[in-house]
Amino acid sequence: MRVVRQSRGPLLLKWAGTLLSVGLLIYLLSQQDWQEVGQALSKIPFWRFVVAFLMMVISRFMVASRWYVLLKAISTKLSWLKSVQITFAGLFATNFLPTTIGGDIVRLAGAVQSGLDGAETTASLVTDRLVGMFGMVLMLPFGIIPLFGWLSTNPNISRLSNISGFMMVSVSSLKKIWQKIFDFTLKAFRSIKIWWKQPVSLLYSMLFTGIHMLCFFGIFWVIFEGFNDPIPYTMIAGLYSFVYLVTLLPISINGYGLQELSISVIFSEVGGVSLQNSLTMALIFRTMTMLASLPGAFFLPRIFSGNKTEIGSQEYYSDRGEDSEL
Repeated sequence: MRVVRQSRGPLLLKWAGTLLSVGLLIYLLSQQDWQEVGQALSKIPFWRFVVAFLMMVISRFMVASRWYVLLKAISTKLSWLKSVQITFAGLFATNFLPTTIGGDIVRLAGAVQSGLDGAETTASLVTDRLVGMFGMVLMLPFGIIPLFGWLSTNPNISRLSNISGFMMVSVSSLKKIWQKIFDFTLKAFRSIKIWWKQPVSLLYSMLFTGIHMLCFFGIFWVIFEGFNDPIPYTMIAGLYSFVYLVTLLPISINGYGLQELSISVIFSEVGGVSLQNSLTMALIFRTMTMLASLPGAFFLPRIFSGNKTEIGSQEYYSDRGEDSEL
């Protein structure tokens, strides 16, 4: 087993980015009239929250099913139910562990303890992430037109720079980020070659990721409609894909603060939603994500009580400190 050591620089950057993001988020929250927000929330029918949460739960099962069909192409040792349990454990770890232990590490541990090969499992996780990224990238065109329209009317982008100037990084940092993306892409394509011989698995994984995304975008649509601050479903898809890309930047642990700020800025500035409603939506979305992952708390102890020691032995995870939700 190879011990993976992560340099302190990137970790300190992530903690600093997290603290700064949360600090800016707290500032934005303090500037809002929460009495009005409370009144707006009270006017939203309860069934909308129920529907939104059900869509969040369905999306979690779709993520688990996406990974399962990829695993099934290389091994039949892991049942669908077991893959769901391991996935939920990973989601729980991603949302609650304040360290660099990501949900993928938990999934790797659970699969290895279930008898799967560590290298093949790592390949399936890389492919699973690549499929999720590909799905989101496909949605970008739906957000490009409103984004360009906003940029053309706001050449100085003054408000955005005031709220989220911390997102700007140095040229050297951008080079490092793009190098990591390039390296990850190369590894992903090397890994995905296993599934080129199993095209049905790839097709099913894309189907499950499509349902997952439909649910994610639907959550925003249902709640914004409840706020009486509607936004077209296709625009939600495009704008959220930009939020997803922003949260990929390695400057925040699990996107805490950064995701909420991105949703608030992008949906209010580009989507035309009020800042209060977009901020509230960001908090609702984070809360639902956490609540939907709670079942993983029952499965996580089983994974870390095993005897397997292959956790962290894969080079892929030495490059990735944490997860971003796909």
